[in-house]
Amino acid sequence: MASILEKSGFNPDKKLKIVGTNPVKHDGPDKVTGRAKFGADLMLPGMLFGKVLRSPHPHANIRSIDTSAAEKVPGVRAVVTRADFPELPFGTGPGDLSRNIMAREKALYDGHAVAAVAATSEAIAKKALKLIKVDYEVLPHVIDVRDAMKAGAPVLHPTLRTKGVEGAADKQTNVVERLVLAVGDIDKGFAEADVVIERTFDSQPMHQGYIEPQGCVANWTDDGQVDLWCTTQGTHVFRDRLGEILKMESAKIRVTQSEMGGGFGGKTGFYAEPLAVVLSKKARRPVKIVLTRSEVFRGTGPVSGTHYRVKMGCTKDGRITAADAELLFQTGAFTGSMYFNAPQAMFTRYALKNIRTVSYEVVSNRPKVNSFRAPCVPQIVFGVEQIINELAEKIGIDPIDIRLKNAMKQGDTTIYGQTFGPIGFVETLEASKKCDHYRSPVPKGQGRGVAAGFWFNRGGDTTGSLTVTPDGSVTLMLGTSDVAGSRLSISMMAAEELGVPLDKVRAILADTSSIGNNRVTAGSRTTFSSGMVIIDSARKVIKELCRRAAIIWKVPEDGVVFEDGFCKPASSNVGEFAPLSIAEIAAKTSVSHGAISGHSEMNVTGEGPGFGLHIVDVEVDKETGRVDIKRYTVIEDAGKAIHPLQVEGQYQGGAIQGVGWALNEEYVYGADGRLQNPGFLDYRMPVASDVPMVDTVIVEVPNPNHPYGLRGVGEVPVVPTMAAIANAIHAAAGIWPDSLPMSPPKVLDWIEAAQKR
Repeated sequence: MASILEKSGFNPDKKLKIVGTNPVKHDGPDKVTGRAKFGADLMLPGMLFGKVLRSPHPHANIRSIDTSAAEKVPGVRAVVTRADFPELPFGTGPGDLSRNIMAREKALYDGHAVAAVAATSEAIAKKALKLIKVDYEVLPHVIDVRDAMKAGAPVLHPTLRTKGVEGAADKQTNVVERLVLAVGDIDKGFAEADVVIERTFDSQPMHQGYIEPQGCVANWTDDGQVDLWCTTQGTHVFRDRLGEILKMESAKIRVTQSEMGGGFGGKTGFYAEPLAVVLSKKARRPVKIVLTRSEVFRGTGPVSGTHYRVKMGCTKDGRITAADAELLFQTGAFTGSMYFNAPQAMFTRYALKNIRTVSYEVVSNRPKVNSFRAPCVPQIVFGVEQIINELAEKIGIDPIDIRLKNAMKQGDTTIYGQTFGPIGFVETLEASKKCDHYRSPVPKGQGRGVAAGFWFNRGGDTTGSLTVTPDGSVTLMLGTSDVAGSRLSISMMAAEELGVPLDKVRAILADTSSIGNNRVTAGSRTTFSSGMVIIDSARKVIKELCRRAAIIWKVPEDGVVFEDGFCKPASSNVGEFAPLSIAEIAAKTSVSHGAISGHSEMNVTGEGPGFGLHIVDVEVDKETGRVDIKRYTVIEDAGKAIHPLQVEGQYQGGAIQGVGWALNEEYVYGADGRLQNPGFLDYRMPVASDVPMVDTVIVEVPNPNHPYGLRGVGEVPVVPTMAAIANAIHAAAGIWPDSLPMSPPKVLDWIEAAQKR
């Protein structure tokens, strides 16, 4: 059945009863009492335990692997290496993915998997790992993105050639791609500027920091089917990628998602799952693999490290005339950094006529990077939003006013070609100027900074269904993973559509064999996209309810209307009938006419771009370089807050993760190319005492393309954080930070350098 969503989208006159309230999450009690099942919780009869052997070298040819001694250990049921995986060509998506899962010709980073064991206990599996002999030819390695681009740098992939560069076909390189985006005439724009600022910045990789490490159980059955239970942000993506790297039909693979203890983009890619599947095939038993925290840091994907230059100019009255940037992105050992987001988003808060960006994606001997909220954008906005503040300071204009003067509005066109409909950036900036935090005096000894952020938000391939049970309650079947409470928000929209109490609606996270294809849960798309298909499904159900009421009353179908959970006569001319509830219609017709259900499959479009502004006060200890966050406020346009407390939680969570990235979090490598801080003891994430309560202001400029006006809110809250803190540090200490994280040693160096000038 085709979509029956109203073309008009958002209806501002609709009176809402459930959307916009704050009910308790359905899954909350099980999570706080420990009953919820996460990736490591599943146990199957006869299950084996898998462990992974990882390379201690950042770059080495693998001459041979001898597993004979490990295979003889009592209790070992299977050992797998590169030889157990189909050979796929380098430079293809499946080929690169397969090589990242299990090293082939070379180990390409410290922590790269080279073998795996399944045994009757973890202790036996660990013992067997120690007996595997790998003959390595250690090669020179390269860690820094700039070093990787130099002539004579160690080459990771001899057959790699740079896309986007003429004459690259015959040159070995570590540069995967060069991307140029441009609009207007930057030379003309800079000529018009009264003030021009050009600075360079860098950032180090940081980890998403999810509390739950990856865990999975795989079972390869005797008839060649695969069951995989895992913690994932994309069951269908996992299924299809497994099919590609194992050369299997997707229909033979069923992926079931467990509850998820955090993801933030880091669980969009798989690591141990293919190893567990192949071990299970070889052992003919179910296999569980749960990564240790060290393995999470060494063997999964952090965010991209960068080095970049930004140049911007403006007139005396604050009009930004031109922007230019050169961006280098470290992608780890394989392509996939999503670096192209940055040149599209880095200036997109501002209606600029003249922009040019040149971006490079570069491999190095680090783990392949993975997504994190607004992938590749926050670390670049760190530099851009500092320059905006510096321009404002030089011409003597309020930092929010310069943003208002240049703000994107409806009708403006981006560097990537989108012309915006109604957006809420101006309203967000105006709300920021009016909020108590911005209007209050800056406490003595502190500095205040502001910065703005943008994210495209996403739609994409989405499927869902809604079924009315004979007692009138409602079951939703969703194919998108619930990372941060989307089940509740989607259930609220279904209840609103059907006019039933929320406690009559329950959402189930379906496995890949129970529902059609769904894109990964990422990019702030889930509540928007699954909400669209469930609303569409609900409206199909309403149409069927009206049809059945017409049958019961023996009247024409157009003689029935649906209002507030009841089918009613459309007019007195139809007849005098008591309204029928959903439960009554279901009870009367489920046996005779079958189930009442609606399903919807869409490539969802119409997502609403998101904008936000952060205000932060900090105190800088000029003797130690320590930065303390004293006050924090997030102002962001949600379009419509379906569940305001969950929206506030997204705002606060993004800001707190950004605080860690801003002040402490980074991967530290030694001269030997090995990760020095693969655990929470040495990888410094914020704790409660490091941060204040984050205040929030929810701006609501409805997205006209969604029936409830919502915009995604998961990515924007982290985008401005590091820049806002940097600008606050400048206000407190008179320095312009140029490197992430802004850890105490760096801050102290900047202060001492400024004092010498």
